Amino acid sequence: MKYKNNINGIILVNKPKGLTSRDVVNKVQKIFNTKAGHTGTLDPLARGVLIVCLGKATKLTEELTCIEKEYIAEITLGYETDTLDTEGKIIKEKETNITREELIKTLQKFIKTYNQEVPKYSAVKVNGKKLYEYARKGEEVTLPKKKVTIYDLSLLDYENNKFKIYTKVSKGTYIRSLIRDICHELNALGTMSNLARISQGKYKIKDTFTLEDLEKGKYNIIPIKELLDMKVVKVSGKLKQKIINGQKLDFDYDKVLFTDINDKELAIYKKEGKELKVYKMLYSNEKELTKV
Repeated sequence: MKYKNNINGIILVNKPKGLTSRDVVNKVQKIFNTKAGHTGTLDPLARGVLIVCLGKATKLTEELTCIEKEYIAEITLGYETDTLDTEGKIIKEKETNITREELIKTLQKFIKTYNQEVPKYSAVKVNGKKLYEYARKGEEVTLPKKKVTIYDLSLLDYENNKFKIYTKVSKGTYIRSLIRDICHELNALGTMSNLARISQGKYKIKDTFTLEDLEKGKYNIIPIKELLDMKVVKVSGKLKQKIINGQKLDFDYDKVLFTDINDKELAIYKKEGKELKVYKMLYSNEKELTKV
């Protein structure tokens, strides 16, 4: 099923293991024939909730990345790789003998805010260059640290030198790095062998659609006004014209989404000083298009 562009909103995709997040976005873009982008990368090894923005909603990706995420991860003990997951090259090996009690106690220590060292195989930039570019060339670079918060962390299973955890984390947390840190605290080595993102903010895995669903026309597009935790105000006439012209406004809102009387999104305004100024312009003169 193909669509003309001007579909605006988000679609919740259950990313399959083996594809990059960009691969998924490219497929969604092709299915809907519109601009698309995601709000938070999932490694190729991982599966689960990937929020894909369509059309004008691509302007709002940063609004949706600043939210908590939940994961279920599997860790295989006894070795560590350069990528911190089973896709990488083994760089260290060590026999491990950890009790369930030791593991549970250590997991509890990581329910905190701390400075997490990012993986060297990541897209974080240092001196204008992505870390994985240094890593692939064998170039040494000081890995940056980012403040992250682990809100919840618990043991789900531990058997045959593997354990499974549930965790709820802040934006920017690398689960691969969290696993490395947990294993080092245990004086052990471990590598992420499976990962599923089961939620991002209020969006749960039960609400997602597979790529096969999308191809068959089975999906739900969430409109822009439902994505944002802010005041929504309908306008018309001269005020509408001021907004689509990007003029400053005198309203007592910190941040507000203006729509027309037909619920078409016009712009998000944000308070700067005593005035409201355009934060994101969503209006376009394009005629609304429908399925073909």
